Amino acid sequence: MRDLDCDELVELVTEFLDGALDEETEQRVVDHLSLCDGCTTYVAQFRRTIAELGHLPAGHVAELPEPARSALLTAFRRQRGKSV
Repeated sequence: MRDLDCDELVELVTEFLDGALDEETEQRVVDHLSLCDGCTTYVAQFRRTIAELGHLPAGHVAELPEPARSALLTAFRRQRGKSV
């Protein structure tokens, strides 16, 4: 089993938190988190964000004012393109 690096963890964090990873990949994430304080902090921040914003109706995301919404979508698409 190959070690997971920080970039891979960032790509997998939502699936990890949703419990949607296969057993081997989930174990790789858990193993990485046991050794990496930075990623452990990142996952904790992600969990806090979900807890704080998870109660908002989905429509609130679409109401993010322009140009912030466009900038955020562009940054997300650019980052996703790097991993493909």
